[in-house]
Amino acid sequence: MSGLLAGKRLLITGVITDQSIAFSTAKLAQEQGATVVLTGFGRLSLVERIAKRLPEPPPVIELDVQNSEQLAGLADKVREHVDGLDGVVHSIAFAPQSALGGGFLDAGWDDVSTALHVSTYSYKALAMAALPLMSRGGSVVGLTFDAQYAWPVYDWMGVAKAGLESASRYLALHLGKQGIRSNLVSAGPLRTMAAKSIPGFEQFEDEWVKKAPLGWDLGDQQAAAKAILMLLSDWFPATTGEIVHVDGGFHAVGA
Repeated sequence: MSGLLAGKRLLITGVITDQSIAFSTAKLAQEQGATVVLTGFGRLSLVERIAKRLPEPPPVIELDVQNSEQLAGLADKVREHVDGLDGVVHSIAFAPQSALGGGFLDAGWDDVSTALHVSTYSYKALAMAALPLMSRGGSVVGLTFDAQYAWPVYDWMGVAKAGLESASRYLALHLGKQGIRSNLVSAGPLRTMAAKSIPGFEQFEDEWVKKAPLGWDLGDQQAAAKAILMLLSDWFPATTGEIVHVDGGFHAVGA
């Protein structure tokens, strides 16, 4: 077996369609020698159907990150397929419609708390659920969308992503003692199912394409997936608490 991730055992969340960053990550990971286990939420049969499009159809474990019982049982479920984990990919985010699309001032706490629970707190919760399976050299990688700015229509999801970025730094602090890294990839806008669910999200896509120094392909999930694979690999052994931008350089020049 050869490849960047040869022998690595990975848990990957968020595979909903074959257009998702998570799917590209799983596909490239397998091509680079990793063994992959997926999680799914809701329509598990849909995730299982998408999983069959991967080079080696992986097992799919049901996981609702708001369900404490499922989180508590995650390690045992994963052990049915692999004897440990070297990496975890957090590709989970959700906000009710009232918390997006310009509704920042009107969104109520119930909807905002859902966004923060699923999109922010779940990063720590997932890492802790997988921790019994991980040893020194392990890596947790999540996905963010540059939270240093207030983006049009992103609203409370932007706040959730800012919390995620902070949570990753704190996870790096507390898990570093065990030799486990925590990093994020900040991808530019992509035409995924998640993006399509945000009203008005397309209004700054054209600006990104025009202004990113390297240009930007709204349909290319592989660039972000490759960055995730690098952070999961042994090639960044002393990097943690970092945010790697994969956005064509847009973050460097601003809007």
